[in-house]
Amino acid sequence: MLTDAPCTNTVRAGGVVFLLDVDNTLLDNDRFGADLGEHIEQAFGATERARYWKIFADRREQLGWADYLGSLQLFRTGLDDDPRLLRMSEFMLEYPFSGLVFPQALAAIAHLSTFGTPIVLSDGDVVFQPRKIQRAGIWGAVAGRVLIYIHKEKVLDHMQHRYPAAHYVMVDDKPNLLAAMKAILGARLTTVFVRQGHYAHDVQSHTELPPPDRVIEAIGDLVKFNPTDFQVSL
Repeated sequence: MLTDAPCTNTVRAGGVVFLLDVDNTLLDNDRFGADLGEHIEQAFGATERARYWKIFADRREQLGWADYLGSLQLFRTGLDDDPRLLRMSEFMLEYPFSGLVFPQALAAIAHLSTFGTPIVLSDGDVVFQPRKIQRAGIWGAVAGRVLIYIHKEKVLDHMQHRYPAAHYVMVDDKPNLLAAMKAILGARLTTVFVRQGHYAHDVQSHTELPPPDRVIEAIGDLVKFNPTDFQVSL
């Protein structure tokens, strides 16, 4: 069962809050996408698989985030009498996301909690994204401290109200989001770019300004970090 995030006073005064992205940061969302595409093709064929991803891409362009369930709702057009369509909900909502958690991701969360407060800060919907986080074991690892917004970089005031801190560290696989957040929080934010997922080889990853403060190859690398590596003094 999911529980509400703790009250903001769980962050000690003058402390550091670690803001952790989920998709391709803590878990391999690219692999989920590949599995979903394969499942759709097995059930409906290659043409329908392509149609689903076209719907998905259009909605991502429109919304700015990955809407798997909304895309499935639109995908049903022309398939309303196909009983296989109803099994898609089971595939998505019961998918074993714990198997997609990157090596040492949960150990990294535990390590960060020894000198700060780790929370999840993710984009997404209010059904599939929390379900994914819960089934992956991430919800429990951060003790229910989960924030999900439409565009997280645009609501940093909400995040700061919920979890006030002297310093923040954002860990994400998207350099454009890190740059946008750094432009707002300035020296109060240390940005960490995790070079994982399909953004790792994006040309923009190497040209986005301001550049990330830290670059790591895998989320598990964080277990080697101490507070000073994040520009934090305790």
